[in-house]
Amino acid sequence: MKNGHVTTPFGRRTMTFGMLATQILSREVNAAKSVDKWKIYRALCEARPLLGITDRALAVMNALLSFYPKNELSNESNLVVFPSNTQLSLRSHGMAEQTIRRHLAALVEAGLIARKDSPNGKRYAHRGRQGEVSEAFGFSLSPLLARADEIERLATKVVAERLYILRLRERISICRRDITKLIDAALSGQVCGDWSDIHAGFRCLIDGVSRKPSIEELESLLEKIAAIQDNVINQLEMQIKTQQVSGNPVQNERHIQNSDSESISESERDLPYTQRTNFHGHLPSTTPQQSKTPTIAVKPAQSIETNQPDADSVGVKNLKTFPLGLVLKACPDVSNYGPGGQIKNWRDMMSAAIVVRSMLGVSPSAYEEAVEAMGPENTAIVTACILERGSHINSAGGYLRNLTQRTQKGEFALGPMLMSLLRLSGTDSQTAA
Repeated sequence: MKNGHVTTPFGRRTMTFGMLATQILSREVNAAKSVDKWKIYRALCEARPLLGITDRALAVMNALLSFYPKNELSNESNLVVFPSNTQLSLRSHGMAEQTIRRHLAALVEAGLIARKDSPNGKRYAHRGRQGEVSEAFGFSLSPLLARADEIERLATKVVAERLYILRLRERISICRRDITKLIDAALSGQVCGDWSDIHAGFRCLIDGVSRKPSIEELESLLEKIAAIQDNVINQLEMQIKTQQVSGNPVQNERHIQNSDSESISESERDLPYTQRTNFHGHLPSTTPQQSKTPTIAVKPAQSIETNQPDADSVGVKNLKTFPLGLVLKACPDVSNYGPGGQIKNWRDMMSAAIVVRSMLGVSPSAYEEAVEAMGPENTAIVTACILERGSHINSAGGYLRNLTQRTQKGEFALGPMLMSLLRLSGTDSQTAA
């Protein structure tokens, strides 16, 4: 189209506005522009999904490019190729001529080639005395040269999207593996939690993905399973921290002081002196003779060997620690006594329980006995429950000692107490559990 004219198709094929726009665009290409035909063909293959052409059409394009004698496409040479359908079939691996015509029309429709038909519709060329092509009729490759920059941008976009999808799939695979194995570890370790429900929700997300998901579907899936992964990890981390706190009660109970406040409070005067022991089970440093409060004489304990298990170990074994979130739902008032007026973890919970213990008038010895029998977490939970029902309990210290004795005998369960408070607060106990 060096002459600047617009050519129309031969025969019954109609001229479309797209064909006209393609020819005008090709005419406006810089005369000095050139591009490697095989490089642009590879970019064309990458950009195929965005151009709306098939792999068979690309095979025909490859055959057309093979008829162009030079490697560089430029306006300095004639960009029209004029092979017959028979020749195209040979270079398209034996593709049927009818199929070739259909894919040639698709390439024209996509604006990648343009028709330059002769008066009779045949493809041929006029040559000069030196054998050079002076004018040719067939298919012009000038649209491919004109759109080279656009095709390369589209190819870069397709490659980037493909790599992004690959990274999304990798991250989803890692999340799937982590969630599955962490849930298995939680079930094997008998960690408290609704692991069956979590796994069921996780499988529902995975099974609901289509066979060829879009980028939006993959991003949404990754966001949801990443939230599940974080939830699983948080629950397991909380369990590990709880076990670490429970495994060394002496270190975590340093806030309990054995000072002059060791004297018997009004709510515990009816209990024998032998029950007021410190955390390690020894008598307090203040002897009966030194105490200002009248006490009962204590006879030396007799050493009796039995095959019965230790009562304290039985009580701790029979109690299980409930999730912190459940405890805070059942006992919301205890949050006011945590560091900064809130409770974020079990350490905050036990610190708040120390403050509540002092406020309720429970002596350190009574609290230490409960810790020894129930464990620090469960003692903190019981203290929070006593605070929640404080108006119905006359003696907080005596009530705690009674629960400690029942725990040592294996007669006390913490679950019913929490469930009762949940029902009283209007919370659905089944949902909270």
